[in-house]
Amino acid sequence: MTQGFSPAPSPLGVLPPPGPTCVHLPLGVTPQELARHAVGLANARGGSVVVGADLVGGHGGRDAGELHPLMITHAIFELSGGRLTVNVQHHRLPGGTQVLTVFVPQAPYVLAAPDGAVLAWDGAHLVPVLPGTGEPVADQDYTAVVPPDASLADLDPAEVGRLRLLGRRIDAANLPDLDFLRELGLLVPSGGALRPTLAAILLAGTGAALRAHVPQAEVCYFHHQTNDVEFQFREDLRRPLPSLLLRLSELIQARNRFTPVQVGLFRVEVWDHDESVYREALLNALTHRDYTLRDVVHVHHYPDRLEIMSPGGFSGGITPGNILRHQPKRRNPLLAGVLARLGLVEQAGVGVDKMFSLMLRHGKEPPEYVNYPDAVTLTLYGSAFDSDFVRFVARKQEELPQLSLDMLIVLSVLAREGEAPRAVLARALQLPEDRTPRLLRQMEDLGLIVRAGVGRGIAYHLAPEVGQALGRERRRRLAVVPDQEGEVTERPTLLASGNGPGQPAPSAMREPEPSQSPESAPARSRAQTGTLSASGPTQSEVRAIALALARERGQVRNADLREVCGLSAQQSWRVLRGLVDAGRLVRRGSGTRGAAYELAGGPG
Repeated sequence: MTQGFSPAPSPLGVLPPPGPTCVHLPLGVTPQELARHAVGLANARGGSVVVGADLVGGHGGRDAGELHPLMITHAIFELSGGRLTVNVQHHRLPGGTQVLTVFVPQAPYVLAAPDGAVLAWDGAHLVPVLPGTGEPVADQDYTAVVPPDASLADLDPAEVGRLRLLGRRIDAANLPDLDFLRELGLLVPSGGALRPTLAAILLAGTGAALRAHVPQAEVCYFHHQTNDVEFQFREDLRRPLPSLLLRLSELIQARNRFTPVQVGLFRVEVWDHDESVYREALLNALTHRDYTLRDVVHVHHYPDRLEIMSPGGFSGGITPGNILRHQPKRRNPLLAGVLARLGLVEQAGVGVDKMFSLMLRHGKEPPEYVNYPDAVTLTLYGSAFDSDFVRFVARKQEELPQLSLDMLIVLSVLAREGEAPRAVLARALQLPEDRTPRLLRQMEDLGLIVRAGVGRGIAYHLAPEVGQALGRERRRRLAVVPDQEGEVTERPTLLASGNGPGQPAPSAMREPEPSQSPESAPARSRAQTGTLSASGPTQSEVRAIALALARERGQVRNADLREVCGLSAQQSWRVLRGLVDAGRLVRRGSGTRGAAYELAGGPG
């Protein structure tokens, strides 16, 4: 029996008997009751619901032929909140009676019935799912399911050839097509014939097969000429994944730009969006999305960033705060395994590390993830970068082959912030604070960073030679900064002149000259009220102003900080994100316009 489905009535007209994988319901069943049984079956092991079984052999003149399959499919989809997708077919039995068979896949997670009850089919009745059995089917692979009416005709020979070309380095590439697909696990015996899994249709299906079996396997690409919500170009794509990835790369690359950075005798081309980065991001979205949801993937291409929105939240305990360290969790093991064998995705789960490393080496912000209950958004900031950081890393790699991703993260934070305590660096590294000393000592020994202060006041900053190479000339002065309670005060600090990756050091963010030092009472007043001098605020003053605005208004937005401090949208975002990373602010909402920032722990 195919995983997730129960057999249909046999050609001899024998109905599968009621049992663990089959439910018989009368013709007069209500849509709500039908949906309850479908959800209960999905929460158990999947199977089939036969409607009209009570009329088999009868002579009432009525049968399930009067029920339209689309009506049943839509009713179950609506009543399950879009979480359950079924396949419905009519079957005519000897004597002319028609029954309706609803094929129900095993759910990848527990579903609730229309009335909110959590039920499972025990073979005879719908029974409550107990808390201790709340995840009975967590390891179900939806892409390994064989649709009941799928056949070899659903596969496009040209797309099979594309898969063979991608997998030309594996042994299976020398096998005939059917054996090649069987070796990859894309074809399995079912009902006396070889049939494609959903993974096979996703990778090499015809357009008609994709529409029939996985219409949600679609990507909508939007190009925005400005950072506004309005878009100037849209293309909807429903293709097999390799072809889909190729077309998306064409769309992005056609609008991609690069900036040359001279490093000695060589030139490094820094693209707005490195192809290796966005291909990895797109493949992650297509490979690990939740295909049980009818939502599609959205790609928004803005002048300064790419936003990729994928249906299905992070699985297996992964969060934006631990994605670099958490053990990889594959929502669709068959699909992910085939793509790994073909060389398109990383088998060892290092794709995210690769994205972080490439973006940091190119002087950019690391990828930003936002996790929702039923979706994940990945933002890749592209146009702004730190050319001094690019040159430094390119030269340093020749001296230090051991320049790791963790070291790049620390250098990036210190280049942006000037200095940081161990707790802030630990958050950026996604490590417990007690696991950072070894790395930081190693970086001190290599002459990359130095520390100042004692006890809990220890802070790390770039070594003088590194700061000079990055254009961060450090000097001691009095800076306006918030204290632990958020009050604006003055204290001596070591700061970097210049800004972090992607910040071009405009006048509004430069260090004041000694004659403009903010150590006077008027300067404190300006920092507290939000008014600015002609010279513009320092980065520490901007942070203090952001906290003051959040305290006075209950929240602060990107536009508020831009208006008060005269910053660009990206400069304002960097300051707000730094305060979130430091645990001072909490972000609510998403996007430059929609996000608001509140004081951590609430106002006051």
